[in-house]
Amino acid sequence: MTDGPNRDRPWIFRTYAGHSTAAESNALYRKNLSKGQTGLSVAFDLPTQTGYDPDHALSRGEVGKVGVSIAHLGDMQTLFQDIPLDQMNTSMTINASAAWLLALYAAAADAQGADRTKLTGTTQNDLIKEYLSRGTYVFPPQPSMKLTTDIIAWTYSNMPKWNPMNVCSYHLQEAGATPVQELAYALATAQAVLDTVKASGAIPEEDFPKAVSRISFFVNAGMRFVTEMCKMRAFVDLWDEICETRYGVEDPKLRRFRYGVQVNSLGLTEQQPENNVYRILIETLAVVLSKKARARAVQLPAWNEALGLPRPWDQQWSLRMQQILAYETDLLEFADIFDGSREVDAKVEALKDEARAELRRIDDMGGAVAAVETSYMKRALVESNTRRLEQIEAGNQMVVGVNAYQTTEDSPLSSGDGDAIMVVPEGVEQDAIERLQQWRSDRDGQAAEASLADLRQAAQEGRNIMEPSVACAKAGVTTGEWGAVLRDVFGEYRAPTGVGRAVKQDVGDLDDLRGSVDAVSDKLGRRLKFLVGKPGLDGHSNGAEQIAVRARDAGMEVVYEGIRLTPAEIANAALEEGVHAVGLSILSGSHLALVRDVLERMRANGQDDIPVFVGGIIPQEDAQSLLAMGVAAVYTPKDFQLNDIMADVVRIVDGRFDRAA
Repeated sequence: MTDGPNRDRPWIFRTYAGHSTAAESNALYRKNLSKGQTGLSVAFDLPTQTGYDPDHALSRGEVGKVGVSIAHLGDMQTLFQDIPLDQMNTSMTINASAAWLLALYAAAADAQGADRTKLTGTTQNDLIKEYLSRGTYVFPPQPSMKLTTDIIAWTYSNMPKWNPMNVCSYHLQEAGATPVQELAYALATAQAVLDTVKASGAIPEEDFPKAVSRISFFVNAGMRFVTEMCKMRAFVDLWDEICETRYGVEDPKLRRFRYGVQVNSLGLTEQQPENNVYRILIETLAVVLSKKARARAVQLPAWNEALGLPRPWDQQWSLRMQQILAYETDLLEFADIFDGSREVDAKVEALKDEARAELRRIDDMGGAVAAVETSYMKRALVESNTRRLEQIEAGNQMVVGVNAYQTTEDSPLSSGDGDAIMVVPEGVEQDAIERLQQWRSDRDGQAAEASLADLRQAAQEGRNIMEPSVACAKAGVTTGEWGAVLRDVFGEYRAPTGVGRAVKQDVGDLDDLRGSVDAVSDKLGRRLKFLVGKPGLDGHSNGAEQIAVRARDAGMEVVYEGIRLTPAEIANAALEEGVHAVGLSILSGSHLALVRDVLERMRANGQDDIPVFVGGIIPQEDAQSLLAMGVAAVYTPKDFQLNDIMADVVRIVDGRFDRAA
């Protein structure tokens, strides 16, 4: 044991935050910093993440919902007002539009008079996991890899302390990844990026090890504490091995596995949500107890995230958890307490062996990009998530308060009037549109057009787009304008859904359900047809995929075209496909506006008789509003029995057919 003065420094304390407007988010950041937070983690709304302005059709209902809306340099300057960027460590969860947000950040730092070489922080900038799990991709894989390479090369020269890419396995676990898949897919992504950078020649060969050292990771820690802690130790060993053998990095310091973490939100429950506090603490221990594999930065979800957006008090509770661990316990006073453990060493070696085997399979396919394009990794994630949910449904994987120990007292933390979560005001979107219009009218339009022309030329010629992007930022170009130019040059991409057509035959508990589907299909005169749609910009498709898979296995004909559809596209698909039911999955908080739009369009098409089902993170009062609009049923995370949902679909379709007959 070391004495007090020699305690290890704690990790960076963060909360993942941002909502509504830049001004409101700035006030939240400054308040959190005053409470002892030591770094910022910026959440951007979905239009910003996918390169749209607030007034775009796909932005409807999404502005300011899951993060802050940043449409131009003025917004970025407001976001960081009175926060000296050369003294702040800022993490930005941004991927497809990472180059643009980094350009805005650099332009805002320039305006503050900050030295770019002193800027520290991270752009996530991991597009491969977006194709697999989170869905905020825009461009095809090859142009996306080029943009990532541009950022790495540019920051190497201009912002040498910045982490230009954060390989993100967090969302892989949220999409169902096993520990081995999380290890292998994240490391395969890092290899794909570094191989691309090395082949580009953008960084001199002798300096390449330093570029390798700036690659960081963002991981997830779930409830299986020992396995998760061992996974992190396996990450450390495997990354050191890859850096040395694949890239010839000789200096051990440059081979360090540097990672930040947000512990698992997937396992947080709507039922008895107060239990989530214990879950968050246990998951946090997995990434801080082992000194050898301790996180460099930690941000924790709030206890009520399965209910909706957390309030500042909820985020403060999670921040205090970190501070108590770091300052009241003695965990920072010891060497690694797991070194020499036979159980730990055996588990770590087993994980490494399995991950190496999976990495070889991916290498044999041509690497991570090829494994995305063939849908290999996506299919594997959908399948592993299906197995996880089946275990919970069957009661083989116990979740306290969900499928076990369900008897509970009313929680004083969860009021029934909506006060237990934060609600983004209705006027945020219109206000953002009006401010955007004012910005466009006030700027030098010719300068904006000239900078966009240079951006287009740089993209067409294959030049690094970062300096042209910074010039666009300073000329007043908007997020949507930047995105539109690159969409035009690179095209847009539709990633594989991972939902195969083959029906699973070995599910005995589906026999009764299949019989009901067959019976109703006979009455309908053809196979019951179910459209599963994701309107708006929400790319979290895990729930929609599992609904589509279960409906298919139950014998329904399923129409599922993936993410990011407009309400008009969904209504038109329902008409053209002749479906009997529509299921909408929305987790971004935009359910009221988007569902209303879909319903109105379906009614205009004469489809009043087709039941619409809605699933997502939906507060009780919003569920009542949806039912009043005419939605047939609303499902939230508490509804984990997928067969029950399928039975509802069959029963309601059957009932409507009987009434129509």
